[in-house]
Amino acid sequence: MSSNPQYLSGNEIRNIFLNFFAQRSHQILPSASLVPEDPTVLLTIAGMLPFKPIFLGQRTPEFKRATTSQKCIRTNDIENVGRTKRHHTFFEMLGNFSFGDYFKEQAIAWGWEISTQVFGISPQNLVVSVFKDDDEAFGIWRDQIGVSVARIKRLGEDDNFWVSGPTGPCGPCSEIYYDFHPERGDENIDLEDDSRFIEFYNLVFMQYNRDASGNLTPLQNKNIDTGMGLERMAQILQKVPNNYETDLIFPIIQTAAQIAGIDYHSSDEKTKVSLKVIGDHVRSVVHMIADEIRASNVGRGYVLRRLIRRVVRHGRLIGISGEFTTQVAETAIALSESAYPNVRQREAAIKAELQREESNFLRTLDRGEKLLEEIINRPSSIQHEQERPSSSPEPKVSGLPELNVPGLPKQKISGLPESNVPGLPKQKISGIDAFTLYDTYGFPLELTQEIAEEQGLEVDVEGFNAEMQKQVERAKAAHETIDLTVQGSLDKLAEHVQVTEFLGYTQSAATAKVEAILVEGVSQEEAEAGTEVQIVLDKTPFYAESGGQIGDRGYISGDGIVVRVEDVKKESDFFVHFGRIERGTLRVGDRVTAQIDPACRRRAQANHTATHLLQAALKKIVDDSISQAGSLVSFDRLRFDFNCPRALTAEEVQQIEEQVNAWIAEAHAAKVEVLPLAEAKARGAVAMFGEKYGEEVRVIDFPNVSMELCGGTHVSNTAEIGVFKIISEAGVASGVRRIEAVSGPAILDYLNLRDKVVKDLSDRFKVKPEELPDRITSLQSELRNSQKELETLKVQLAIAKSDSLLQTAETVGDHKIIVAKLEDVDPESLKTAAERLLQKIGNGAVVLGSVPEEGKVSIVAAFSSEVNKKGLQAGKFVGAIAKICGGGGGGRPNLAQAGGRDASKLPDALAQAESELKSALG
Repeated sequence: MSSNPQYLSGNEIRNIFLNFFAQRSHQILPSASLVPEDPTVLLTIAGMLPFKPIFLGQRTPEFKRATTSQKCIRTNDIENVGRTKRHHTFFEMLGNFSFGDYFKEQAIAWGWEISTQVFGISPQNLVVSVFKDDDEAFGIWRDQIGVSVARIKRLGEDDNFWVSGPTGPCGPCSEIYYDFHPERGDENIDLEDDSRFIEFYNLVFMQYNRDASGNLTPLQNKNIDTGMGLERMAQILQKVPNNYETDLIFPIIQTAAQIAGIDYHSSDEKTKVSLKVIGDHVRSVVHMIADEIRASNVGRGYVLRRLIRRVVRHGRLIGISGEFTTQVAETAIALSESAYPNVRQREAAIKAELQREESNFLRTLDRGEKLLEEIINRPSSIQHEQERPSSSPEPKVSGLPELNVPGLPKQKISGLPESNVPGLPKQKISGIDAFTLYDTYGFPLELTQEIAEEQGLEVDVEGFNAEMQKQVERAKAAHETIDLTVQGSLDKLAEHVQVTEFLGYTQSAATAKVEAILVEGVSQEEAEAGTEVQIVLDKTPFYAESGGQIGDRGYISGDGIVVRVEDVKKESDFFVHFGRIERGTLRVGDRVTAQIDPACRRRAQANHTATHLLQAALKKIVDDSISQAGSLVSFDRLRFDFNCPRALTAEEVQQIEEQVNAWIAEAHAAKVEVLPLAEAKARGAVAMFGEKYGEEVRVIDFPNVSMELCGGTHVSNTAEIGVFKIISEAGVASGVRRIEAVSGPAILDYLNLRDKVVKDLSDRFKVKPEELPDRITSLQSELRNSQKELETLKVQLAIAKSDSLLQTAETVGDHKIIVAKLEDVDPESLKTAAERLLQKIGNGAVVLGSVPEEGKVSIVAAFSSEVNKKGLQAGKFVGAIAKICGGGGGGRPNLAQAGGRDASKLPDALAQAESELKSALG
């Protein structure tokens, strides 16, 4: 290691850090997946998160010291990405950890050594912070390290006291900052000044436990948790103005710039922001997809989809019109593969997911105008904001373009949508609708504003920003802290309650001791009949919900005690039995018998094994690369989600069903082993992505059929399943399909229900069951014919009514106009009538209105090309007229349709239309 290193690449910084601590007895551990083991956190958001069970005392560490480079995702500050020097959605956190081994003195000494002696940063460029009450850390920095008191800053709890959540492990921290301008001196140092300081290393001294009352008690084993931002250290050592211009990100930015045909350094600030967003987000999505996250509308899949859409949108903003994400992803993969080989291994999946999402989103952007048009035409979406009274009226001047003269009121063309007349309300698209377009459909606010302006509308930008702020606050609430508590009451009991021993693989009943009773989450010494309880036993035959399989049902009984158990969940290493006391009083310490419901267990076993066979059949018949994306194994059915970019054909579904039933009939015996994880994988055992496995794993093997890592309960022979039936196959998210099926005893329930439905339909239609399809097809055909006849009659009636209006046509200048109301005519027929009338009068304008149903107004305008030349466009004209009825709309210059909700105002709207037509055409 050099005391004055020259330029260091991001990869070199990472390796130097890990090797530094490896030489100091730290075990180098690989980065954990972005899909965390902790169910309370959506994504891995901190370097310490994989060690949470160790910090909680729920798991014994294999090593006293560890060091990692942990990939992380945070999106709570997503709007700052690209706008500041340091905000990212994806970042790497270099960390060194001590589990009850060394503490403050050693952590501080090594933090200073690697910063100054290894990375060669001058002490003159460093400032440190400590918690205001942490005199110990202050003294170590001052007396042992030799940092000037002026460059040690005491900060409050918000800055320098780390908490995991409302309760749990916590402690003071000390941060190391890089000073870009030490020449400014040591007086009035403000660490909040981002232009001068950047925090790059945080040392957390986890030494207390905080209870629900806020009391701090010293931890028996004190821990060290540190984090050095790789991107920040790269910025410092590579001497670039921001994290984005380091070699970790800038090559991605350059690729995007080349595709757009622009140069980053000569671009304006807005373009640079878009390029930075692309550079950051592409790193995120590459690693998320590599960790088998698929885009969807929920959870981490939604985060992925949102990031991809932001990449595409910012690509459009810098002039990229076609698909480009796979090209920038290739650069990101090349940058990451040495440290994270799985990104190259998953290259095909990454590019396929990006191509699919980008293509879909580009279509979404194209649909944006149609979606916005629907909002405009939906009366309830238009807000009315009354203008303030004016002492001098703002005149509406017919025939003049809009005038914008300083000191004079604006003037607008007569007949255009927004007439700035005192007392009339301005009309706005609500902030909620604009935000929905942006957040759900990815439609940019600026496009919404542009299209709204064409319709004479405004967008409630304040309302939009309010909705955006709500989302930011929700994101921060969800992601800012790591809640290390599992269940408050169980955490308090953990010190004196032993973990539950599971006996359910070999026993259906067991004698056990009641270790804890919870009523509404609060620990109790006893509970009486009629009480809903959660019970922790020292041992149990009940399977706890995990791996997609629901918990067992059954009874806990003792001397005069009966508890019906409806569900079992696993919290940390405790099996929590949810039930209701039916008889007697249950007390902590009681000896009881725990008995599962064997019928329910048999059903769950059949469905769980059938799920394994289903996955094997999918791999064999559809695609060997198919992987599980989720599952549910209950007593009455099974559900299996899998990654597949297309729908299965009917023939494939049938083949899969037949293959599973063939394996069932062949009576394959189960072989259950506990093996080292490496050996199980070497044998070809299928692992469920996202599941966390120990050094030893349970392998369920049906030789030559299926072999998976699984902790669930299974049949001992496939013949025990009996029969397997697929109920449905459908898509549940982009690239994710779902099969629902039944097996074993649940088949009889399914067949009985289907038989009841068929018999009921047969009785209603007076046909035999086998004749039902033909009868339903016949009825559908009759219904379609009747609907066509009805539509034809409606049109004929509208035409008949409209023909009588020809004699009312009025000549205005060189044009003819017809403005009238037709009673009880639906919108489509109204449009046909308007077109027909225009054809008959030739050069002119037709405006028709109707009230097809209560609370609904329909207005149509049809203009000839000669009328268009006069400056009138049907779309803008009818949109303005519809506002009188509390609505809006638009369309083409020659034909447009609008709606409203106040039928009482239709005569006023038509009168206004006639007046404006005469004024403009006369």
